[in-house]
Amino acid sequence: MTLRLNLAGAVSGLAVLCTGVAAQAEVLFWSTQARPVEEAQAMRENVLAGFADGVDYQPNEEGPWLTRLQAEIQAGSGSIGVLGALEGNFAAIDPETLVDLDELGVKSTSDTYNSLAMLGTDSMQFLPWMQASYIMAANKEALQYLPEGADIDALTYDQLIEWAANVHEGVGQPKFGFPAGPKGLKHRFFQGYLYPSFTNGVVRTFASPEAVTAWQKFLELWEHTNPASTNFSFMQEQLLSGDAWIVFDHTSRLAQAFNDRPDDFVAFPAPAGPTGRGFMPVLAGIAIPSTAPDMDAAKELVKYLMQPETQIATLRATNFFPVVEAELPDDMPPSVKAAGAAVAKMSASPDANPGMLPSGLGEKSGDFSRIYVDTFERIVLAGQPIEQVLEDQKKQLMAIMEETGAPCWAPDAPSDGACPVE
Repeated sequence: MTLRLNLAGAVSGLAVLCTGVAAQAEVLFWSTQARPVEEAQAMRENVLAGFADGVDYQPNEEGPWLTRLQAEIQAGSGSIGVLGALEGNFAAIDPETLVDLDELGVKSTSDTYNSLAMLGTDSMQFLPWMQASYIMAANKEALQYLPEGADIDALTYDQLIEWAANVHEGVGQPKFGFPAGPKGLKHRFFQGYLYPSFTNGVVRTFASPEAVTAWQKFLELWEHTNPASTNFSFMQEQLLSGDAWIVFDHTSRLAQAFNDRPDDFVAFPAPAGPTGRGFMPVLAGIAIPSTAPDMDAAKELVKYLMQPETQIATLRATNFFPVVEAELPDDMPPSVKAAGAAVAKMSASPDANPGMLPSGLGEKSGDFSRIYVDTFERIVLAGQPIEQVLEDQKKQLMAIMEETGAPCWAPDAPSDGACPVE
């Protein structure tokens, strides 16, 4: 009996040991992305199940994600194998605590993204992993009014204005549509598109002479914008109704138009200004902390996540688009095909100038965005002098940056401490 008990205990202990080894063999993927239950499950079952060593996918809010990472780094050891997060999350981490990924020989097709992933160093500190963004879309009826010689995939702001004017004159109504309604994402256009395209910044350059020019150009575009745009929030509705023929919005807010009537609409990159083709990517990356317990397995998982077929599976699971060259399957929804092509062209364009999502602002994020909305309402809707409005709003912007201490993000030049409003 004693022998049996001891043997049973030994077998039990061996089982526990084996379980522990199996658990350790799995790579802990610690992520701020794909947090909703359905997305997390799709990541586990449809994206990561094919990885030979096994993956323990654990999505978390940004606070707990960073707290655990910092604790492991401080301790000099940990269990996190691979990190997944937005570009802004990585920008807040000391690059020396991340593994140099150059040796993997894997990068995105966007030189701009690859540069951002270096975090100011000479090597890849994270790899661009997946992306979403805001794009332009148009009713194909509008294509006949494109300016002579204009390439819809490489428009300038002047060409966009001329195109909107041609449509306005041709049909007798302003047909440019802008999400200026209460729930519209207009602030993202100013932060990620207009300002980067004309000022190569968003905070430092807020009240610059170049910013004055940017608002003057937007006023020109507004002359050919459907005045009901102040009620528009999801531009797919106006494309379908015909109230707008040329629009700007987030890919998810254009999806219904392409899915309902895929042959009627075309998606294309945002226009370029004097300082590049400003656009706001929602860029997520993957990295390896220096404390990863199994470095070889972590590197293999990173390479696995960058494979085209894995990127397609990630798109299905998260609605984030690939960052590597990947041919989208025929069974993808029309909206995914259209938006994916536009996002890829935009991010890989030689003049790409991403205006990243604001970071480091905490609970002041809403106040920060409100400044750009108020500026729009005062200049465009109320007709107030551009220079005076910018000087007024500049003071509020300075107060937010000083209170939060948030450093600059791209395309503004890096700062030591709070990003200055120059």
